[in-house]
Amino acid sequence: MLNFSRSMVVAIILPLLIGILCAVPSFLPDTAVEKLPAFMQTRVNLGLDLSGGSHLLLEASTQDVAKQRLTNMEEQVRTELRRGDPRIAIGDISSRDGKLSFMVRDPAQVDAAVERIRPLTQGAGLTGQRDFNVEVVNSSTVVITPTSAGINNAVKSAMEVATEVIRKRIDEMGTREPTIQQQGDNRIVVQVPGLQNPKALKDLLGQTAKLEFKLVDVTADPAEVAQGRAPVGSEVLPYPDNPSRVPVIAVKRQVMVSGEDLTDATQGYDQNNQAIVNIRFNGSGGRKFGQVTSQNVNRPFAIILDGRVLSAPNINEPILGGSAQISGNFTVESANQLAIALRSGKLPVALTVVEERTVGPQLGADSIRAGLIASIIAVVAVAAFMFLSYGRFGIYANIAVAINVLVILGVMGILGATLTLPGIAGFVLTIGTAVDANVLIYERIREERRRGRGVVQAIEYGYKEASRTIFEANVTHAIAGGIMLVLGSGPIKGFAIVLLIGIATSVYTAVTFTRVLAAHWLRTQRPTEINI
Repeated sequence: MLNFSRSMVVAIILPLLIGILCAVPSFLPDTAVEKLPAFMQTRVNLGLDLSGGSHLLLEASTQDVAKQRLTNMEEQVRTELRRGDPRIAIGDISSRDGKLSFMVRDPAQVDAAVERIRPLTQGAGLTGQRDFNVEVVNSSTVVITPTSAGINNAVKSAMEVATEVIRKRIDEMGTREPTIQQQGDNRIVVQVPGLQNPKALKDLLGQTAKLEFKLVDVTADPAEVAQGRAPVGSEVLPYPDNPSRVPVIAVKRQVMVSGEDLTDATQGYDQNNQAIVNIRFNGSGGRKFGQVTSQNVNRPFAIILDGRVLSAPNINEPILGGSAQISGNFTVESANQLAIALRSGKLPVALTVVEERTVGPQLGADSIRAGLIASIIAVVAVAAFMFLSYGRFGIYANIAVAINVLVILGVMGILGATLTLPGIAGFVLTIGTAVDANVLIYERIREERRRGRGVVQAIEYGYKEASRTIFEANVTHAIAGGIMLVLGSGPIKGFAIVLLIGIATSVYTAVTFTRVLAAHWLRTQRPTEINI
């Protein structure tokens, strides 16, 4: 156990040197880190409570998800029954009480209508249920009812998509190391270190960014539209910047082109030096946009964002080439925010801010200072105790603790982990408990000496017999830390990360590394007594 070849010594020390090397950038300023090679730019990220920043808790409305699913199903039903052969004539589709119902005009086609609709439903996850139930009432009325399993599955899917869309939008803002995670069934936590004014962030995340291009209904009576009534097949939408000073406008329900066909969106300027958003469609969207504008020259079309008309320009000529412009009294900042929202995709569900906190940088600096003071006191106290109690072997343990701290930082840098205030508490705890393994080993060595074993045998048996106890004790710690990591969130997760990394590195340094130091001392000094 104490015979180490040169290759074994190198294999033991090399990981520690790599860990220490990876910890160095965390102590350097940003300008110095940028000059290092890419593989050396591993730094520990400071959490919101240390660097300051903004904390937002966003909540999605499950009712919006259910309503959108019902609307989508209505469009699919109309399309499916209209395009089939034979065509099935139906009455108006009602969406009252959260379900769809319609009457089939020819009772002989009821079964055929049900057979066409059923394939539109899907399995709701692993529940064994469908997302919609289709049944016939009163021999000629078809009722389509969303199931709870279908709604839950839709909410889960919408929240996963919303989390990724939010991540893209925040990354587009250029912020550093945001924390974005789902909380519960319908909430998302967003933490952005370094951001002291969350207004721009709230404005960006508050946009659903559902972009639509629809034709303006020029046949609608302005007086009726002003009262919120539109002809069949049209709808009334708010238009705050309407040149006619009527804050509403009637547009066709059918979507010409949607934001799903976009490939890029950038902020730019028009010929009057006004801020606009330049958009580019994919191949399919470009063809649809060109076809619709070619068929509707000299007719106005509406550019709609989240159910609100931004502008309604006239189609003077076919718009080909797959690109267009969005205007609407933008500022440079609002145009840039819209471009970011469009590039990152639309949110599948509207989100509202239910909690907002801002942590000032001074508070974070105070936390770091307090954490450093606590860490220094812990290191000094532990080092003094170990030296006074175990002499030379206490020095070995102190060296292991110092290396352990640096290796923890290095591992966190490699993993891109974030250090929070509870993480500093985990550091202090790790420092205090890192020498537990050494205490067990050294006390066992003392016991073996009392039994009459020689110096070499006492040290060898001390490490061998204590290692089993050390392993079992740290496994229980690791289990507790793993549970906190999996089930916890925020501060608890930060504490668990540091704790788990500290357990692994402290066992390695306290057992393996100090054994190498002890073996080197025995081989070079050949002592006849151990001063423990």
